[in-house]
Order: sequence, then structure tokens, then C-alpha cells
Amino acid sequence: MENSGSHPEVMVPPVEGVAGGGTAYGWSESGIQDPNLLRGSIDPLKVHSSELVHVWCMPNSANVGPQDMPRPLEPISLLAARNERENVQIALRPKVSWAGSSIAGSVQVQCSDLCSTSGDRLVVGESVKMRRVVPILGVPDALVPLELPLSQLTLYPGETTVIWVSIDVPTTQPPGQYEGEVIITAIRADAESTAQCLGKAERNQLYQELKSCLDVVEPIDGKSLDEVVERVKSASISLRRVLQSPSFSDVYLDNGLVDLMEEDAISNLSVRVKISLTVWDFILPATPSVPAVIGISDTVIEDRFGVEHGSSEWYEALDQHFKWLLQYKISPYFCRWGESMRVLTYTCPWPADHPKSDEYFSDPRLAAYAVPYRPVVSGGDTPKDFLQRQVEILRTKNHWRKAYFYLWDEPLNLEHYEAIRNMASDIHAYAPDARIMTTYYCGPSDAPLASNNFEAFLKVPEFLRPHTQIYCTSEWVIGNREDLAKDIIAEIQPENGEVMCSNPFPSVKPILLGRTLDAVQNHEYLICQVGSGVVHKVSFRVLFSYAARAYPALLKGKGRVGASIWVTPIQNRVIGTLQEWWTYVCMGPSDPHPNWHLGMRGTQHRAVMWRVWKEGGTGFLYWGANCYEKAMVPSAEIRFRRGLPPGDGVLYYPGQVFSSSQEPVASLRLERLLSGLQDIEYLKLYSSRFGREEGLHLLEKTGMYLGPERYTHEHMPIDAMRGEVFRTCRAESNF
Repeated sequence: MENSGSHPEVMVPPVEGVAGGGTAYGWSESGIQDPNLLRGSIDPLKVHSSELVHVWCMPNSANVGPQDMPRPLEPISLLAARNERENVQIALRPKVSWAGSSIAGSVQVQCSDLCSTSGDRLVVGESVKMRRVVPILGVPDALVPLELPLSQLTLYPGETTVIWVSIDVPTTQPPGQYEGEVIITAIRADAESTAQCLGKAERNQLYQELKSCLDVVEPIDGKSLDEVVERVKSASISLRRVLQSPSFSDVYLDNGLVDLMEEDAISNLSVRVKISLTVWDFILPATPSVPAVIGISDTVIEDRFGVEHGSSEWYEALDQHFKWLLQYKISPYFCRWGESMRVLTYTCPWPADHPKSDEYFSDPRLAAYAVPYRPVVSGGDTPKDFLQRQVEILRTKNHWRKAYFYLWDEPLNLEHYEAIRNMASDIHAYAPDARIMTTYYCGPSDAPLASNNFEAFLKVPEFLRPHTQIYCTSEWVIGNREDLAKDIIAEIQPENGEVMCSNPFPSVKPILLGRTLDAVQNHEYLICQVGSGVVHKVSFRVLFSYAARAYPALLKGKGRVGASIWVTPIQNRVIGTLQEWWTYVCMGPSDPHPNWHLGMRGTQHRAVMWRVWKEGGTGFLYWGANCYEKAMVPSAEIRFRRGLPPGDGVLYYPGQVFSSSQEPVASLRLERLLSGLQDIEYLKLYSSRFGREEGLHLLEKTGMYLGPERYTHEHMPIDAMRGEVFRTCRAESNF
């Protein structure tokens, strides 16, 4: 965490970024000076809010804690593509106390729409949202939603409060320059609330008045329209009488809340933070280019929210979590661990023949989905019957290309590997083209494969081939030796790309696939020359299974496939990732390497995805996003699991911990995961225009990411990379 701990009169060096590349969070050489101390009783309706509160802005990669000191306020300038989320932070710190109690005072925060000169707008509450940054174990992390467009915050002496502003740009948003503002106004403290000042008799009278309103309007079922209207009128009279009672006189007479102040008072006394957003013509793909599959513990949900496995409430709870997480461009899967790290994983709790299954798997935001090896909810089917029925249904769907099976987490010995092989054989018996994913960080402990640990790790594919198609390795193994990634890929994807599998479709004749992929038969393989000139051997099993889904007549020997089937990005990706390499982080790697532990730098969180792209991974896995210690009520205190680094396995929190809301609360780390995935789309766009080598050079040229121990600690290089992509790849007709 980046805390300066300096006195406000001392010059504070920049911590996380300065202006550059489309974002202005400037730093000036001059020190920050407090105004002359205000004397006597302070009325915030008579003093400009800038005399009472420090306000400044910080980039989304900064960790702004309670002891961070003020900086000069500068306008915010942001850049975003369409279908992208961009964030910025606004920090507040009281200069003096005006509440006359244990708090420094209260401020009201109002956010406007962002409007373009052509009349287009990004609407507050829909595209523009605000959340309060809440420290967890003293580290800024939880993002608790604020009411919009108007919220009230309490400030405490000597503490910095932070607002996280998110702007979601719709896919259809017209490109252009959008302007808006966040208005911050100091208000009269309401520490001595009306409720505290009321005696018991007055509170009882108010209670009876409000209860009578409910008694009037609630029993309206079966009533005529005229009677309903009369009941509403009666309730309105009662409510107006309550609001005009002496108990609320201070509210409408003293104008303590800013929303009751006159407009000119707001204009004269408020601090206005200007926001300028450039929306450009690039549209981030609906389906992320790199699948990020993130585990959600169903047992944690069952325990904390008191839902029984398989009940209607259980389905509803899982459905809520799944839909909420999709906004972060990740591919959630639910999971529960069994003996020896055997794991049951599934993306959809409903079976494949349920309408919800298609709804889940066809969602374009979902890049990959886990298929359960056995029933998630007990039923009449045997495990093998269940597996066969699920696979037979899913293989007929266009979304089957997203499917994978995750059967075992980090096998450690030959018994574990044998179990994986057996389960994979069961699956491939029904679906020869199914993808099996296995995570690992070492070779089998009871079968030394080489003289050292890394060489043994490299030989793991020999135990898994051909029963695994996605080899998911720990970034901890690579350490700071980024060059070792090439050795891993070479072992997983050997030069000839050979897959030890005979042709299950002997009646299928070889076909000429045209310019993009030329193929001729060579025994049980097709020798394929990809456009890059690299020669691969690809089995009939893989090649024709994907072709057959697009052209079912092929399996009947009645059709021929033209070149067009292979020119789509999806089909090229399938051939190119015949055996895929994914990576994961968990307890390790530790600082200074990229990971999502609590207290790491913001750029360190974001760099997790930079590393994936630079090393050439085609997917990413994270073991858990809600794996906190067991609790039996939703509002129970969040405790990280013992023995794990703080934050490991937790990327969001139950909403009930912070308020009455049932919506999950995101962490800063989850937002930075999303930002990292969006950065990959920028890098892929740039590489598609100028080549991957130029994309790698852009990372180095900007200083954003050079390796797992050499990446920026500041925000400016991130803006420099994004700004360069914008400058070189935008349409000539725009801006």
C-alpha cells in the first residue's frame, strides 16, 4: 500500500502516477498549504467547501489509504473504448472539523451525467456509478455502492476517505468527448439526529402515524380502483402530517441537507471535480480474448446464506453470483473440493437439458464454461449416465467450443494422475473432442522424472497426454525466469504438434481446406501447414470434430469443407491451441511478482494479466473468489483463511457485511483484474495491426511491463500504452 505518512505542509512525492497518455492526475512541485484556521463556530452554508475539505484525484491503480495526504486538485481526463469500464478515484480529507462532535463533518457528493456536444450522454446510475472505498485489515479494498445521483459521507479527523468512480461505456455509445462533474459540498452535521432528540412519547406517536399509513394501503387486493385511490389519498395526508410535525422542523427550516439548498448556494460553496472522457471507436470484444476462469465455492454460499444444496433458494443464490460476476469479463465456475484435491466444477447448476443451461453458456461474455463430471444435485441418473447425457446434449450446441472439464486440482502422485487419466477416458469415450484441464506445479512425488524439480515439472505432460488438452501451470514455478515459459510451451506444444490419438472417423476422407490451411492425409494424421508456415500434425479427432460441428454432413461423408470454416478467429484458435497452456496464481508467487494478495501495489494486481499475455498463455485460472472463513450468517465479519496470504481466494465480499444490500461488493483487486483483461484487448488490437513483436516492444517502450519483477509502480506507463494504441489504431474518420 502506498501511504506517505507525511505532514500536510511537507512536500509529498508522487506515489502512483502523474499526468500522461490520456489521464491527468498531476503533481506539482509546490507544497500543500492549509488555509488559515477558521475560528469560532463553522457554518458550512456560509463557508466554501474548499476551505473545509481537501479534494484531489488519483488513478485507479493507486492504493489510497486513510493516512494518504492531500495533493492539488486537477481535472480528470480519461480514455475509454466502447464496451470498456474506466475508473478514477476522488479522495477527501477534512481540513478542519465543523460538526462539533467526534466526526469532522459531513459532505454531500453529487454526480452528473457525462454529456457530449452532440447531445449523447452517459447516464449516472447506469453508465456512471460511485462506490466508497472501505479498508479491509487497514488496506483499501472493498467498494461499497453509494446512492446516486446524491450521497452523503461522514468524514473523520485525520482520515482520508476515497470515492471510486466507474464509467461503463456501452458498445453502442457514439465516440466523442464527454464532460461531467462530481460536486462535493460540506453540509451541516446531523450527528444530533432527529431520532436521538425525540422522547419516547414522540417516537411512539410517529410510529403510530406511520403504521396507520401502512394499515391503510396494504390490504388493497381485490379492492376497486376507486377504493384504492381513496386509500392512497388518506395515506398521503397522514404522511404529510408527519413530515410537517415539529420533529422534522429542523430539516425543512434549517436546510441542513444540500438537496434542499438553493441552486446558487450549491454553485457558490461546492468543490467541482471536472471529468472529461474520450470515447473512441474501438469496441472491446464481447467475449474476452483470454478466458479467465474464476472459482466460486458453493459450500461458502450455502453456509453463509443458509441455503440448502439443490433447493430453489440455492439455485437463486448461485444465479445471482454468476450474473453479477459476468460484468467483470470473467468466466465463473462453481466448485467444491473432495478428497485429495479432487474437485467438482460446474458453471451452470442446472442440467444441460434445462433452458438455463443455454442461457448461461450462450452468453457472449462467457469465454469458457466448466462441465461437471458427475451430477451436481443428486438425481436418478448414475454418474456415467449423467455424464453421457450432458455431453451428448452439449456437443450439439455452438457453445460447446467453450466447454472444458476441470477434474483435479494440483495432482501430486501417480495415483492422482491415474485418476485423471481414468476420468478423462470416460469423458473422451462420449466426446473425443472434449477439453480436459489439469492444474499442476510439480511432477509426481513418487515417480521422479528428472534430476531436478523444474525438469520433472516439464515432463508432466508425458503423464497427462493425451488425457489433458489444457495444461494449467503455476506462475510460481517460473519465478522471475520468464524465459522458462518457452520451455513449458515447447513441452506442451511440441514442434510437430503431435497428438497420440487414432482417427475415430475412418470413413472421413481428407479434404483440401484452401489458402488458410492446406491438409493432406498421412495415415491417421493430417499434416497441416498454417498461414505462418509452421507445419503441425493434427489428429483427425480434433480437426474433424470441430469441422463437423459447423458441417454435420461431413461425418456422413456427404460434405466437403471449404476454406471459409478456417478463416474465422475461433477456428484458427482451435487449431492453434490444440494443446493449450494456461497459468494460475494462488498463494504464490509472492511479492514483488504480480498477484492479487491484499496490500500489493495496484499495478501489481493489474500486471497479473499483462504477464499472461507477454508469456503467451491462452487462458488463466484462479482458484477462488469467495473463499473466506466459514460463517453461518450473511453479515458475519469477513475473515481470510488461516495459512493463506491476506486476500488470497477472496475477490469480492457479501453485501450484507456493509449494508442491507444483498448485492456482492467488489474488491479493488477484482476491478484491477478487469482492467488487466481490458489491457490485453488493447495489446491484441495493436498486435493485429503491427505484429506481436511490436506489441511486446510497446510494453517495453512504455515501461509498463518488462517481466515479473520489472513492471511499472506508477500509472503513467499504463496511460502511455493505451494512448499509443488509441493514436495508432483509431479510425481516421474520428477525432
